[in-house]
Amino acid sequence: MTNAFMQPQNLEEKLIWYLLIGTYLLYFLGAQYIVVPAVAWFLSLYLLRKIWGQTPKEQLNNQNNIPATVWVWMVCMVCILFVIVIGHNDFNLGTTRTINSIINWARQHALFALFLLISCLNIRAQLIYRAVCIICLQGLIFTALGYLAFALQLTIPGSLYQGNVYVSPLKFAGGGSLLYEVSLYLTEHGQLRMSLFTPWAPALGLVANIYFFLAYHESNRIWKWIGMTGAVVMIVVSVSRSALICLPITLVLTWFFVHFSRPIVQITFGLVSFVTGIFATQLLNLLTTIQANFTSARPSSSRVRNTLGEIGMYRWWNEAPVWGHGIQDNPGPKLVEGMPIGSHHTWIGLLFTNGIMGFIALGIPFVWSFIDLLLKVHKSKTAQAGLSVIIVLFIFSFAENIEGLTYIYWPGLLTMGLAFKEAVYRKQNLVIA
Repeated sequence: MTNAFMQPQNLEEKLIWYLLIGTYLLYFLGAQYIVVPAVAWFLSLYLLRKIWGQTPKEQLNNQNNIPATVWVWMVCMVCILFVIVIGHNDFNLGTTRTINSIINWARQHALFALFLLISCLNIRAQLIYRAVCIICLQGLIFTALGYLAFALQLTIPGSLYQGNVYVSPLKFAGGGSLLYEVSLYLTEHGQLRMSLFTPWAPALGLVANIYFFLAYHESNRIWKWIGMTGAVVMIVVSVSRSALICLPITLVLTWFFVHFSRPIVQITFGLVSFVTGIFATQLLNLLTTIQANFTSARPSSSRVRNTLGEIGMYRWWNEAPVWGHGIQDNPGPKLVEGMPIGSHHTWIGLLFTNGIMGFIALGIPFVWSFIDLLLKVHKSKTAQAGLSVIIVLFIFSFAENIEGLTYIYWPGLLTMGLAFKEAVYRKQNLVIA
């Protein structure tokens, strides 16, 4: 489909389409953290209703069959829910905190499984790509407005006004005030950083990387370049170190996995490995220098992150190795500028809050999904997009708690689900729209 216009064709596509292109409207209302999970749960129940009401012919053709990989995600996310409850019980956190944590699970971890499940509905990948390109175009516009506002030192008026930030009244829904803040721009040591429709700047870098690889598969050339350009601009204005290195690394890894079956690529890889072995010492010194430069680019941030990781690992191992502490320790000590223990790192955060059981419950579907996508990446463009998404998530998992941002980068999860679904339909010799 190469036309410049895209129209949703059914209920699920309409909800996905308007939810995406209305991203900034939801952001200005402070409603993303409420509306996105609500739509995810609604469409999941809608799918289950369709499966329940299938005709014998539809059952025979597996019209709404759920792929094995999606089942793995659903089972593992339910396991995390049980781990959360056990962790709260071990530390006597009380009924109120337990209920709040279950609600947060429904808006965070559960969305991994829900958006993969929703992909079993009749949703076209090209619809997602086009909507993402539209968001990237909107991002270009709001980036320009943000720089103009910064130059003019404009602020946002309102009864809940805090500096350059407006906090939506919807914050009563819980989850932290950061999730309901609306800002024209952010400053750090006099430097402009933008978060646009995300709660903080590194989150924009995460989403922009995912959007780049979704826009890359847009069939209309004009929209494709608009989307990719907008995504790159969002990466740059986020001033996120992880975002800046993630894009080239993901490009190289995706290309490598897609073309690895070619003899020329295998021969080249063998030669590179041989040369790398010869110059191993020099390369290690180069990597050490690069890491030092990466750390020195924002030394205070690097120090806080490293300290958070050390404290989180120490307290996990000595206090709650199996089931975790149940919640992050918020606020953290002055040593880490009050940042919550268990934040800024997905895997250490899982160990601290959910113990080794939570770590395994997320690690299994992550590895399973990577293998699933890798096996079909040579024949499926959708799998290529999905593989790029999971690589981006893996890279950012060492800098962010990615489970808390699922309501932002969910188009990537939906694309992964469409790739998982393809194999099911091919086994039935069906054509995917």
